[in-house]
Parts: sequence; structure tokens; C-alpha cells
Amino acid sequence: MTTRLAFARGRTGAVAVLVAVVVAGCGSAPSDDPRPAPGTTTATSATTTAAPVEVSIPKIDATSSLVELGLNEDQTVQVPPVDQPMQAGWFTGAPRPGEPGPAVVLGHVNGGGQAGIFHRLHELAAGDEMLIRRADGTTATFRVTRVDRVAKDDFPTDQVYGNTPGPELRLITCGGEFDRQAHHYEDNVIVYATVA
Repeated sequence: MTTRLAFARGRTGAVAVLVAVVVAGCGSAPSDDPRPAPGTTTATSATTTAAPVEVSIPKIDATSSLVELGLNEDQTVQVPPVDQPMQAGWFTGAPRPGEPGPAVVLGHVNGGGQAGIFHRLHELAAGDEMLIRRADGTTATFRVTRVDRVAKDDFPTDQVYGNTPGPELRLITCGGEFDRQAHHYEDNVIVYATVA
């Protein structure tokens, strides 16, 4: 099962690019064309922040190493393996955690009949702490500003993936009711956080 969510991605000074997120284990119909919008470009910048290697969310007792998630050939974002629902991943096409802009971490709510790493993500509230450990041994601390549950066909593209002046973090999973007939969750849970 897959879901496709249209989003705009950018870094400071970049033009937003439309791509699609595919989150295995919770599907819906495509909400937008997954290809880049005509005339847009992808930003490149010198990266000085080390790559993230682990996410930890103490309140919900969730810790996972982070696998790199790029783009598939059809320009959809790769997801962690659904047969490893406790594995989270970070989208390498967005800023790294600690860089200006929204870093993006994806995780499953479930998979293979088991709870996933973000099974309890909806329990987070403003002020809760999230930690991103990086390859150089440093840790970026983020605090939740809000948690939203939105219908898949109303995904807030600009709010989630639009440029931000400072470092921010987005955690995304599926949520809401599971439509057994359509075999997908109806909503997404999105956690917004800023660097502490």
C-alpha cells in the first residue's frame, strides 16, 4: 500500500519543486503530478551540517537509526522498508537537521501487522523534545510547535515543505481512520518543530 502526497521542497533562496512522497503502509490516490513544475530548479548549497543518523523522541519512547531516502525513478520519495516498520528515514533532498529550512523525517505508523516507529506520533504536543543525532557526534534538539492531523487530499504542502528562515523539523506518518475497503489511512499526522 502506498500514499502519494504532493509537496514543495526548497532551501533558502531556492525555487520550490513539486515532488511526491510515497509512504508505504498507508495509501491513497495521487493528489498532484509528482514531476517538477515547469521552469523550476533544484537548489544546491554547500552543506556543512553532518548527516543525521538517529532520531529519538523521549515522550513516546521512539528511537530509530535513520536511513537515507532519495527519489525513486518516478520522482516519488523513497520510504523506509515497510517490512521494517520500526525504521525511520530522512529525505536527503531537504535540508539536513540543523540547517535553515525544514528537515523531513518519515516513518511508518505500522507495517506487516506490527506497530511502526511513529505509531504514537499523534501523542506529541507543543513543547515536547525531539533529538537528531548526527554523524559527527553532535545532537540537534528540536521542540514541537504543533501536531496536525490532515486529510491526505488536503495536505498542507507549503506549510510542511516551504522555506523557513531557521532550522525546523517535520515528522510525517499516516494517521486517522484506516479505510479497510480502500486499504489506506485517511489522514497524515504531521509534527512541526523548531530548533531549541
